[in-house]
Amino acid sequence: MKRISLRMKMFIFSFILVVFSVVTSGWMMILNISTAFEKELGARAIAIARTVAQLPEIKSYVGKEGGSEIIQPIAERVRLATDVDYIVIFDMERIRYSHPSESKLGTPFEGGDERAALSEHEYISKAQGVLGFAIRAFVPIMNDEGVKQVGVVTVGILSPTIQSLIVEYRNDMLLSLFWGLFIGLIGSIFIANHLKKQTLNLEPYEIARLVEERSSMMQAMDLGILATDEQARIIFMNRLAKQYTNFYGHSIMLRELFPDTWLAKESQKSNEVIYRPLLCHGVMYLVRIYPIKVKDRPVGSLIMMTDRKEAHFLAEELTGIKTLVEALRAQNHEYMNKLHSIAGLIQLERTEDALNMIVDEISDEQNVVQYLKDNISDYSVLGLLLGKRSRAKELGVSLIIDQESFLLEIMNGLSSGDMVTILGNLLDNAMEACLNLEEKTITLYLQSNTTFLFIEVQDNGIGLPDEAERIFEYGFSTKQKEGRGIGLALVKQIVDSNKGRIFVRSQIDSGTIITVKVGMEEKDD
Repeated sequence: MKRISLRMKMFIFSFILVVFSVVTSGWMMILNISTAFEKELGARAIAIARTVAQLPEIKSYVGKEGGSEIIQPIAERVRLATDVDYIVIFDMERIRYSHPSESKLGTPFEGGDERAALSEHEYISKAQGVLGFAIRAFVPIMNDEGVKQVGVVTVGILSPTIQSLIVEYRNDMLLSLFWGLFIGLIGSIFIANHLKKQTLNLEPYEIARLVEERSSMMQAMDLGILATDEQARIIFMNRLAKQYTNFYGHSIMLRELFPDTWLAKESQKSNEVIYRPLLCHGVMYLVRIYPIKVKDRPVGSLIMMTDRKEAHFLAEELTGIKTLVEALRAQNHEYMNKLHSIAGLIQLERTEDALNMIVDEISDEQNVVQYLKDNISDYSVLGLLLGKRSRAKELGVSLIIDQESFLLEIMNGLSSGDMVTILGNLLDNAMEACLNLEEKTITLYLQSNTTFLFIEVQDNGIGLPDEAERIFEYGFSTKQKEGRGIGLALVKQIVDSNKGRIFVRSQIDSGTIITVKVGMEEKDD
C-alpha cells in the first residue's frame, strides 16, 4: 500500500480543519446573532408594553364588561404602528381583551409564563405562543391611583429561526468558507514545504524508522552511551549507561548525575575530544567525550563509558599475545647468535669452550627465570619482564632487575593490564633513552602487594630536556614522531585514577629515574 506523503497529509488535515473551523465559526455567529436579536427584540417589546400599560383607556376598561370593544382597536393600532406580531391584554382572571385574532377575545390566556406578571412583576420571556416561538414582554397594568393591578399587557415579537438566519447569511458564510479554505491551503503548502526542509526531506515514517534504528543500535552497543544538549542536560542514555550510573529516570543534568567529578566541566569544551578515567559508584570507567556540532554550532556532547575492567581484560589478552610474540622473536634472535657462536667453536675444535658457553647460558637463564617465577606471581607481568629482558639483550642493553623486587599480588584497584601498561611503557622509554650509548644499563625495582605499589626505573641515558614535566601529556613526545606521546600518558591516567604519584628526576647525559608510588604515604624525596 502506497504511503500518503507529508504534503498530502497536510493538505487533507488543513482542509478538514478549515472546514470544521469555518462551519463552527458560522454556527457560533448564527447563535450570537440570534441571541443579539432576542435581546434587541426583548428591549423593544417591553418598551411598547410599558407604553400600552400607561394608556388611560387601557387602565379604565380592562377587567370591565365590554372593555374589549374599546381596548381591541387601540391595541391593534399600536401593533400595526410598531410592527410587532401581537399585543395581548388580559385581566386578573386571564381573560383576553385584545388579540390579533378576534376569535380569541374573551378566552383565557394560556401561555404558562404569565403567573409572575399577575403579581406586579415586569419581565421578558421566550415561549411557544399561538403564532410560534416569540419574545414576550409582560408589564402589569395598574389602576389610575397606581396601587392596584387590574391586568397585564403582553407584547410578542416572533423570534427568527436558525434556518431563516442561515438563509439570510448564506452568502456571507460561503464567502468566509471560500477564503478560509484558500488561506488554509496556501498555509498548509508553506508549512509542509518548511517541515520537509527541516526534516531533511524525510517523511515522518522515515524519521520514526531512523530514530528507532539509531536507538536500537545505541542500545545494542557494548558501551555506555550518553548524549547531552547545549545546557549539559542528558537527553539520551542507553541500557549500559543506565546500568553504570544506576539512573533510570528520563532527564537530569550532567552535574547532578556525576557530582564532584571533572566530567560536567569538561563536557562543555566544544572543540576537544577528551579521554580520561572516571570513578562512578566505586567502579573505574574510561570515558570519551565527543563534541556534537550542527552547522558549526555546538549542540551538545556524546559521552562513551567503558568499564575499565572489561577494557583491561581485552588489553591483557592482546598484550599477552604481543608480549609472547615479542619475547619469542627476541629470544630466537638471541639464541640464533649464540648457536652460531657455539657452532663456530665446535668447528674450531674448541669443544670445551663451546660446552662452557652452553653451561653458562643455561645456568644464567635458569637463575633469572627461577628468580622471577619465585617473586612475580602474575603471569602477565612475568611474561612481560622476560620479553623485555630478551628485547634488551637484543638491543645490547643490560636490564637489571633488583634482587629485592617482588610482586606478591596485584594491588587493589589495579589489574594485570594496568601493570603491563605501566612497566612496559617505562621500560620501553628507558631502553630508547640508552640506544645511542656504548654502555646501556637499566635498573628496575618493583614491589607490590594488595595495599601498595612501588616502581622505580633508572637508566643511564641521555636525560630529559627542560619540558620533562610534559612527558605525561597526551600526544607529547621528545622524539617528535607521529603516534608517539601516548604510552606515558596512559601510565599517568592509571596512576592518577588510583590516587598515586609519579616522580621524575633527570639530568642531561646522566640518565633518568622515574618513580611510581600508589597507596603509599611516604613523601617525595
